Amino acid sequence: MTYTRGDIEAAFDHYRSAAAEAGRTGNWEVFLDCFTDDVHYVEHHYGEFHGKKAVREWIVPEMARWPINQMQSYPWDWHVIDAENGVIVGQIANVMTDPGDGKEYRAVNWTRLIYAGDGLFSEEEDIYNPAEFGEMVMAWMKAWKDHHPGQDSPGSS
Repeated sequence: MTYTRGDIEAAFDHYRSAAAEAGRTGNWEVFLDCFTDDVHYVEHHYGEFHGKKAVREWIVPEMARWPINQMQSYPWDWHVIDAENGVIVGQIANVMTDPGDGKEYRAVNWTRLIYAGDGLFSEEEDIYNPAEFGEMVMAWMKAWKDHHPGQDSPGSS
């Protein structure tokens, strides 16, 4: 089936808004609402998920886990839309909260989305270097501990 560029762009705008809200609030249900029930989600570090329920069972607890819960912003650096095939590809920055030093801690991934119609996506694949993410998170954790001595995580003492 062929979709209009306008349909794909509207769904993509909603997807980006939902990801921003999920990062800001920790409510990943708004993000999951961007997908079909039978979504195929490929995450190269965590694995492959078939169906919204499987994605939920992974993403909700994972994104609530310290320090991943401090990765709260997901701006797209660039994207392209192939309207003929219903595909979006682009680069997303995964940005951590400020640990107290005023520096930005970010790592990027490339994401491929497949549009399924009705404002929903049927596939997502996130491609990145897990070692790069690990280094970024470790640097962020060191900075956080340097600026919050005696605390293991926010809210602890």
